[in-house]
Amino acid sequence: MRYVFLLIALGFGVWAVARQWDDVVAGFAGLTWPALAGSLVAVVAALLGAMLIWRTLLSDLGSPLPLRAAAKVFFVGQLGKYIPGAIWPVLAQMEMGRDLGVPRSRSAAAFFLMMPIQLATGLLVTLVTLGWDRYGWLLLFLPLLLVLLEPKVVNGVIGYALRRLKREPLERPLTRRGMLAALGWALAGWTAYGVHFFFIAPQGGLLFAIGAFALSWSLGILTFVVPAGAGVREVAMVGVLAPHLAAGPAIAVALTSRVVIIVGDLICAGLAGIAARRD
Repeated sequence: MRYVFLLIALGFGVWAVARQWDDVVAGFAGLTWPALAGSLVAVVAALLGAMLIWRTLLSDLGSPLPLRAAAKVFFVGQLGKYIPGAIWPVLAQMEMGRDLGVPRSRSAAAFFLMMPIQLATGLLVTLVTLGWDRYGWLLLFLPLLLVLLEPKVVNGVIGYALRRLKREPLERPLTRRGMLAALGWALAGWTAYGVHFFFIAPQGGLLFAIGAFALSWSLGILTFVVPAGAGVREVAMVGVLAPHLAAGPAIAVALTSRVVIIVGDLICAGLAGIAARRD
């Protein structure tokens, strides 16, 4: 079903690009190399923020890692998100973390805690930057997400899951201080992602770019069935950009953003692997 969904999404994507081909080409022509370079630098900063969320959670759970080692485990493992199914990044991080003395349960807990943290902060950023009048319906999700961000609730859920899997409980529970630090890195990451988006779509201003990207990414996070939210994020971007860009240029922006992020993932994984190897 994952592959069928992915093929359908890609099919509609190809059809949308073909239908607006001239406008899409014109949208690509409007991008400059300095803008693309700035966008890539901002993406790398945002990816570093995501890594620091994971490293903060892992440290709070009892497995602090040096920065280079944490970067290698996180960034190389994250390449698995491009494979259909959400399990590959966490499996990679569990195995690489085990070589550094990190119990698999801690790696898995840190990985799965990132999702509600990024989703809650992403929806909050959307509400603050894009306006309550148009996106007030997102408030329906916030109570649930805020409950899931309460350390007592998180520790209870993790403990229950480990008992069901007949695994040893976590030696150290998640603390409120660790959760707040992770939330801070998440907000910094959304800001960097917004700067990335602003470089390639400056029409609505920086605040609009931050909110537009946060909303489209959050909708992509909610889609587990496709790798890295492929297709879902781009459709959301085109929709959010509608007040400022026509469909063709908006498609070009969405595709450019996807390519820049993929390049950023590869750069971070490559540099982290080289640095860790030198260590």
